[in-house]
Amino acid sequence: MTTGRHISTVIPVFNEEESIPLLFDELIAVADANGYELEVIFVDDGSTDSSWIEISKLAEEHPFVKAIRFRCNFGKADALNAGFKIASGEIVFTLDADLQDDPVEIPRFIEMMQDDSIGVISGWKKKRYDPWHKVLPSRVFNWLVSKLTGVKLHDHNCGFKCYKGEVVKDVHLYGEMHRFVPVLAASRGWTTGEIVVNHRARQHGKSKYGVRRIFKGFLDLLTVYVLTKFRQRPQHLLGALGLLFFALGGLGLSILTGIKLVSKFDAIDGEFILHTSAYFYYSVVAILLGAQCLSVGILAELTNSHSKEPTYAVSERLGHSLGTQESDQ
Repeated sequence: MTTGRHISTVIPVFNEEESIPLLFDELIAVADANGYELEVIFVDDGSTDSSWIEISKLAEEHPFVKAIRFRCNFGKADALNAGFKIASGEIVFTLDADLQDDPVEIPRFIEMMQDDSIGVISGWKKKRYDPWHKVLPSRVFNWLVSKLTGVKLHDHNCGFKCYKGEVVKDVHLYGEMHRFVPVLAASRGWTTGEIVVNHRARQHGKSKYGVRRIFKGFLDLLTVYVLTKFRQRPQHLLGALGLLFFALGGLGLSILTGIKLVSKFDAIDGEFILHTSAYFYYSVVAILLGAQCLSVGILAELTNSHSKEPTYAVSERLGHSLGTQESDQ
């Protein structure tokens, strides 16, 4: 039995006033039953209800509760990033605040984490209590992510995940990248695992995800694919595209030039005039695109650095020894 582990739970919150006290009680019950040293980090992502009031009460009563409040809604990735910065546990969990993630599963994650080769364990909501129009696109999306990135998980979108403490310090999230933490971690050499978790139906509030999430997810997948495959070598992508366009444009001009040279017609009777052919302009445009891709690739190589500046703004912090890990924006 694994006891005495120091665990941190990072919980993004957006309008979940009714669920917060219930989730907190469940976390306490699990920690007490297993002898865990618990740290609870709530990140209020611009809630417009009484979520911050509920969080403040918990932070005042319990020294192991830390809380960060954003000035407005910046998104789940920024909320996780802010929480990761102050997490001190040797093992870090992420849970959604809507009670759909069951804290009772935490010991199973920790047992699997005993394997030193694993840095990330993702929950898999094998049996889901979501409507079909949310489940079906999610399955297609998960299949695409696994195929494109090589990180084979059934449920990349699951918010219930477990990390070694070093992992969360090693990845930087922004935009909508919270879905791809296992992929980002794998690109930095960490091994990923998966475990089936109990998925509970939402008890309070309403889902924050709509149809727009599907389109954003596919765009983010393209971004994370490029970042993980070509971040350190952007010219390998842009340069390859540039050479392809150059080749197509050069081939087109060569064919047109050959046609011009062998043409025996005079200008009046229909001699082939190079610049009147649409293929001539297609070829020129292809060469120009090739030059642009190569130029952008060179610039990307020269400026290949990743900004660590936070993209969120904090209005308030609560909790024991939060410190000054980052400056307010």
